[in-house]
Amino acid sequence: MHFLTGKSMPRRAFLRGTGAAFSLPFLDAMVPAGRLRAGTLNDRPTRLVCIEEVHGVPGCNEWGATQHLFAPEAVGREFQLIDANVLKALEPWRKYMTIVSNTDVRMAEAFQAQEVGGDHFRSSAVFLTQSHPKQTQGSDIFCGTSLDQLHAQRFGQDTVLPSLQLCIESTDKGGGCDYNYSCSYTDSISWASPTDPLPMVRSPRTAFDMLFGAGGSPDERAARRRLHKSILDWVASEVAAMKRELGADDRRRVDRYLETVREIERRIERVEARNTGGEPRELPDAPAGVPDSFSEHMRLMFDLQVLAFQTDSTRITSFKTGRDASNRTFPESGSEKAFHPASHHGGREEAIMEFNRICQYRTGQLAYFLKRLEETDDGGSSLLDHSMIIWGSPMGDSNLHNHRRCPLVVLGGANGQLAGNLHLKAPDGTPMSNVFTTLLHKLGHDDLKGFGDSTGEFSLGR
Repeated sequence: MHFLTGKSMPRRAFLRGTGAAFSLPFLDAMVPAGRLRAGTLNDRPTRLVCIEEVHGVPGCNEWGATQHLFAPEAVGREFQLIDANVLKALEPWRKYMTIVSNTDVRMAEAFQAQEVGGDHFRSSAVFLTQSHPKQTQGSDIFCGTSLDQLHAQRFGQDTVLPSLQLCIESTDKGGGCDYNYSCSYTDSISWASPTDPLPMVRSPRTAFDMLFGAGGSPDERAARRRLHKSILDWVASEVAAMKRELGADDRRRVDRYLETVREIERRIERVEARNTGGEPRELPDAPAGVPDSFSEHMRLMFDLQVLAFQTDSTRITSFKTGRDASNRTFPESGSEKAFHPASHHGGREEAIMEFNRICQYRTGQLAYFLKRLEETDDGGSSLLDHSMIIWGSPMGDSNLHNHRRCPLVVLGGANGQLAGNLHLKAPDGTPMSNVFTTLLHKLGHDDLKGFGDSTGEFSLGR
C-alpha cells in the first residue's frame, strides 16, 4: 500500500484528459495513513434522492385501501405486503423501508373556483415544495423552494454538481398548459426559489456528459463519437499512471468502476444506434438517446445516479418518473391501457386492479436501484446505508384528483437516521410536509422550524 507518509489522495481527485474530467470512487488511498478505513464512516455524507410518482397509486382509492394495495393492514414492524401491494417488489429491502400512510398534500388542492380541475397541472410543483402554485400562464410563476434544493443550497455546494435533476418523460412543452397553468409547474419538481424551477434532464447521454465532462464543447463530444472512442480512451494514460500508485484493493476498485462506466456508455451508444437505424420507434418524438423502453430508461438513469454518488459528483438528485396526464402505455406491465385513462378507473374494482398492475410495474423499477446502491461500497458500508430515498406522490386517488391520504415511502439507512422495517399511519389530516420537516432535520437542518404547510414534526421511529 502506498501513501504511507501521512498524505493521502484527495477525496475529489480527478482524472483529466482532453475535454474529460473523471471523478473517482472512494479508495483506501484517500484515507490518511494510520487511520482505520472504518473510521471514515462519519465522513460519508447522506445522499438524498427524491422520486415523484404522478397520479398516486390505487391503494389510496377507497376500495384499494381496503385491499391494502399500498398501506399494509398492520401498523408497526409486523406489517405484511400482499402480492398485489404496489411495494411488493421492494420487500427484499424492507429493513430499509419506512412506509408513511395517510398524509395529505393540501397545497395541491384547488383554492379558488377557477383552479378546480387543474390538479394535473399544479401537482408536480407541489410535491417537493409543499407550496401552492400561483395560477398563471405568464412569466410571473410562483410556488416555493423544494426540499431537494433547500438541502442543495446548504449542503451541496462542495460537489461538482450541487444537485442533479432527471426525468423520464418530455418536459419541454414550454408556455402554458391547461387550466391556465404555466407548464413550468408540470415540468419540474425541483425549485431553486419560488420563481425558479430547474430543468430536468431526460437524456442519459446528457446526464453522462454532465458527470464526466465528456468533451469541452458539443463539437468535441461529436468528434469523439464519430471516431467511436470511449470516454475512457481520453484518460487512459492518467489511469495507468494513477494505478501504479495504488494498492491491490484500490486497483481492483478502480477497474470495477471503469468497467461500470464503460458498460453504461455502451448501453447509451446502443440506444442511440437503435433509435437512428430507421426502424419505427415506440416514442417517435423522443430524442435519439432516450430509450423507448421504460425499464431500460429507468435503469440507465438509476445507474447514472449511483455513479454520481459513488464519485461524490453530487449528493442530491431528484427524479421525475412521469408526466401528469401522460397517455404512455406500459405493455411490460401486462396492461395495454394508457396511463392517464387507466388512472380514471371510475371506482370499478376490475379497472382499479388494471391500474394497479401498471403502478406495480412502475414502482417495481425501484428494486433495481436499491440493489445497485446496496452492492456499491462507500467507505466500508453500502451506498444504500448512506442514502435517504424519498418516494411519493402529491396525488392520492387519481380517479378523483384527490390529494388526501397520499402515498409516501422513505428508503435507505440515511447514516443511521432511519429505523426501517416500519409502517407508520399518520393521524387523519396530517400534512405530508410534517414528514418532510422531520426528514430535513435528519439531514442536518436542525434550525428549520417548518416546511411548506407543516404544522409540526412527525416521528419516524428513531
